[in-house]
Amino acid sequence: MNDTQPRIETDRLILRPFTQRDADAVMRLAGDREIADTTLNIPHPYKEGMAEDWISTHREGIESGDSLTLAITLADTGELVGAVGLTVQKEHSRAELGYWTGRQYWGLGYCTEAARALVEYGFDKMELNRIYASHFSGNTASGRVMEKLGMKHEGIMRQHVRKEGSYVDLVIYGITRKQYA
Repeated sequence: MNDTQPRIETDRLILRPFTQRDADAVMRLAGDREIADTTLNIPHPYKEGMAEDWISTHREGIESGDSLTLAITLADTGELVGAVGLTVQKEHSRAELGYWTGRQYWGLGYCTEAARALVEYGFDKMELNRIYASHFSGNTASGRVMEKLGMKHEGIMRQHVRKEGSYVDLVIYGITRKQYA
C-alpha cells in the first residue's frame, strides 16, 4: 500500500481510518439487529467492548497491506454512517470488498459512493487485479450496490457460510482491473 493511513474524499463523504472515538457510534449502528442480519461478521447482540476491539485491529492490517478498513463519514458533519473495507490476498493481487451502513442511512447512496471510491483506490493505488464481493442471497440491496460498481454476477455458493446456526447462500460478484478501466 502506498499510503499508511489513507483518507479518501468523495462528493458527500470522507473515508478515513477509524479511531477509538468512533466506538460508541459503531456500537450503536452495528448493534442494530438488521445490520447483523445482513452481514457475516457482525454479531447480535453487539456487546460492550466489541467496537473498541474491532477498531484496534485496523492499523496493523493497513500497515501490513493485508486489509484496509475505513470509516464512512459525512463530509459536511463528520457523522459516522458505516464502514467499507478491502481484505487483500497479496499473492493473487485481489481483494474482497465489504461494507455496511447504519439502517437510517440505507437508500441514500452512501454505500455505493463509498464502495466506488474504495474500488477505485484498490485498482489505482493498491494496484489490485481483481476485487470481488458477496452478499447473503436475501440481501438484494447489497447486490444492487455491487452492480452499480460495475461488478459482474459470478455465481452462487450454496450454503457456503453459517450465520447464527443457519447455512446461508452467498451471491458472488467481481470486477477485474481490465473491466474497471
